[in-house]
Amino acid sequence: MILNRWKFKGWTLGIALISFAAGSFTSARLAHLSQVRADSNRVFELRIYHAVPGKLPALETRFRDTASKLLANHGLNAVGYWIPEDAPPWDNTFVYILAHPSREEAKKNWEAFGADPGFQEVLKSEQANKLVEKVDSTYMHPTDFSPMK
Repeated sequence: MILNRWKFKGWTLGIALISFAAGSFTSARLAHLSQVRADSNRVFELRIYHAVPGKLPALETRFRDTASKLLANHGLNAVGYWIPEDAPPWDNTFVYILAHPSREEAKKNWEAFGADPGFQEVLKSEQANKLVEKVDSTYMHPTDFSPMK
């Protein structure tokens, strides 16, 4: 009789553990799916600044001291800033990437950034001392196999 009771308890414990594991796995998968869906509108913006020859150090300084802080104040979240090493095709080039929750948020945040008095000062200084010849901007969405989403 005692032996049968242990077999029954062992069987019950095994079923309970399997059920718990299956429920945990299912919950984890569902939580992951909802997170992926919530981030599905996320986009990245690649911005390439073509500096006036010889003005790249001044452009770096502008981003380090002013522009990066203004961007962050308006929800324009920089992933990183780069200076390409391959010369001459990439001479005088400054590159950065922003992460946005969606294209709509990007548009809203850029509009607020453009209206910022601090940015208006940057524009005035740009007229007096031109640093940038051209800006290229491209929005990108991550692939399903991208490590960053």
